[in-house]
Amino acid sequence: MAPDRGAGSSSSPDYQSISPSNPHFSDHSPSTSEARRRSAARRFIASHASEGQNFTLRGILVGLGVGLIICFSNMYFGLQTGWVSSMSMPSSLIGFAFFKTLSKHLDLPFTPVENVLVQTVAGSMGTMPLGCGFVGVMPALNYMLKKEEQGPIFLSLWKLILWALGLCFFGVVFAVPLRRQVIIREKLKFPSGTATALMIGVLHGKETTAEGPTEPREAGNLLAQETSEQEDRDADEEELNKGQQSSWRSKVKLLVISFAVSGAYTLATYFFPILRNLPVFGFTLAESWLWTLNPSLAYVGQGIIMGPATTTHMLLGAIVGWGILSPLAKARKWAPGPVDDWETGSKGWIVWISLAIMLADSVISLGYIAVQPFAISAPGYFSEAQRKVKKGDWKGLLQLSPRKSELGYAPVSGQENVSTPLEETGPCTQEESSISDEEIKDLPEPDAPPEHLVNNLTVWIGLALSILFCIAAIRIVFGELVPLYATVTAVFMALILSIMGVRALGETDLNPVSGISKLAQLFFALIIPQSNKNSVLINLIAGAVSEAGALQAGDLMQDLKTGHLLGAAPNAQFWGQIIGSAIGAVVSALIYRLYTNVYTVPGDLFQVPTGYVWIFTARLVTGKGLPEMAWQWALGAAVIFTITTAARIVGNGKKWHAYIPGGIAVAVGMYNVPSFTLARAIGGFVNYYWKIYKKREETPLVVLASGLILGEGVVSIVNLALASAAPNGISLRESRGFTSAHGHNVFSSASS
Repeated sequence: MAPDRGAGSSSSPDYQSISPSNPHFSDHSPSTSEARRRSAARRFIASHASEGQNFTLRGILVGLGVGLIICFSNMYFGLQTGWVSSMSMPSSLIGFAFFKTLSKHLDLPFTPVENVLVQTVAGSMGTMPLGCGFVGVMPALNYMLKKEEQGPIFLSLWKLILWALGLCFFGVVFAVPLRRQVIIREKLKFPSGTATALMIGVLHGKETTAEGPTEPREAGNLLAQETSEQEDRDADEEELNKGQQSSWRSKVKLLVISFAVSGAYTLATYFFPILRNLPVFGFTLAESWLWTLNPSLAYVGQGIIMGPATTTHMLLGAIVGWGILSPLAKARKWAPGPVDDWETGSKGWIVWISLAIMLADSVISLGYIAVQPFAISAPGYFSEAQRKVKKGDWKGLLQLSPRKSELGYAPVSGQENVSTPLEETGPCTQEESSISDEEIKDLPEPDAPPEHLVNNLTVWIGLALSILFCIAAIRIVFGELVPLYATVTAVFMALILSIMGVRALGETDLNPVSGISKLAQLFFALIIPQSNKNSVLINLIAGAVSEAGALQAGDLMQDLKTGHLLGAAPNAQFWGQIIGSAIGAVVSALIYRLYTNVYTVPGDLFQVPTGYVWIFTARLVTGKGLPEMAWQWALGAAVIFTITTAARIVGNGKKWHAYIPGGIAVAVGMYNVPSFTLARAIGGFVNYYWKIYKKREETPLVVLASGLILGEGVVSIVNLALASAAPNGISLRESRGFTSAHGHNVFSSASS
């Protein structure tokens, strides 16, 4: 079968132009397969980064439309359980389906690089509910901050928007210099970004692999091979086009069906609320200990995406927290109030245990990520120092640098000792042709041409302006309640922590934003005196800034990995995410105000557990609010999960790794009520049955899960409209301006 070579001159640019029939391969065949791969990748990236479809108005608009759907979904699920997803794969599929339907009416074909743009804009917009603190920090400020802690604090709508805009840019800009290090030099996998690139390649019928374009075949009788391929081309293209059409249509059909079924269930829950809490274990356990099942198909979908290991660890957390610790705390009168009371009940008591687990996991895992590059580079520095001492080069000790293959980090400017001329169109560079395969593997990956990268001037000016804007926005919104030095420290700490977050995401596919925010809260507990009456408020703001930076940098890096594998221009992705983040920040503020005006928050539907996690963490690290026996059990849990986290680090990549409980997953299972965790566990078992037991392809499962999640998220808007229109429904909550602890209005603007 001949490879796909496109449908002709009017089709999208040929993604198989790197085949060995290229004259460069016949005239200047490199001596190594690795050099050939790099040569092909260099031409592939340079070719597709130059496509006009890298940045289009239609791509931006469709991305914003898809992002709006994801934004509503993430706000809905975030207020329920704190779960937020960028939905990279479904946004890619939705964008592809939209343009494929209109393909006959398009002047320019819809190509993979434009698909990357749609996905980038949609993902950056959709994650803003978490990035701007609307699923955790803001509810904590609005509804959980006590009077003696300078609360509760309600922001007017324009202050809410300013707060969101202040947080949404600096992480995006800071991700640009990190790209060169983690994607080009270290070649981190970024599994979700890689999977999205593979799916986009499949949808467009392009033979794209996780390493970029398909590797060229070994050179042989190229003339005979080309002749044979030319004869088969028409038949192969017809067959391939039919297969492509069937593939994307089947995926879209699956997405639509799962969306419709999940949406129908969600609409039914408005009229029959009992569907959200089925007493599957009996009425006694349901009423007394909150053991119910929420058969939400969206949470089943979340479990499918999380996988069996994570959902099993969550289930373990639910069993330990709600099956053992909750009854124990109630029986010993450590939590004498009603079980579902956050202040005096066991629901609030076990949160302290989950917080200790999260802090232990965060300190160990992020500490390892921070130390690892230096540990790798240390032998290189040591051996270089030994060589200089033996030569008597004492001045050279002041200019130590490890050898190229031992480098851990590149300068942020992106300048390196290794030369990889991107404008090279030949099969390999002069340097590549003179070194071995092993040495070539140590070279950075071929990158996009300089004109398609974000230039250093833009990065530094953008970073400075975004940091200043963030500091100014927080100052305007909170005034003197948050001192200027605390805001400045929070922003720069966010930049440092985002480096660890990006590395963790690249290696494990998990962006530890919750752990990063907890580390920031822990750090600010050390520098802000407990005597400061604003200490809890400052702690919350600092954590929110750190979480925003890590989330944005990580999400953009996943997108940049996808784009790198498909040859998209990095500067187009950067501006796409800037646009998506800005619009997403404004829209998220509006959606948050809409939900909190219509529904009771916290309430039965939106319990906002992450809000309580935020406020309890602030009180924990500032030495306030621990109930009886909570610190003893929290300390014991922290010790246990310090050991398990270290074991997971040591066992990474080994068969037994999945059997060691992950601290964050266990903690999430503890602080969420069992009804959500049980539904996710069902999804995890479905994932196990499909992928591991049946050994089937993962993509249909991800599409199914995405449809289930989006179905409930979108139809929740219908429920929102019904609730707001009901004559005897939920009353609108009026909140005007910014109310201080003393009850007077600091800012006069009225909220909508």
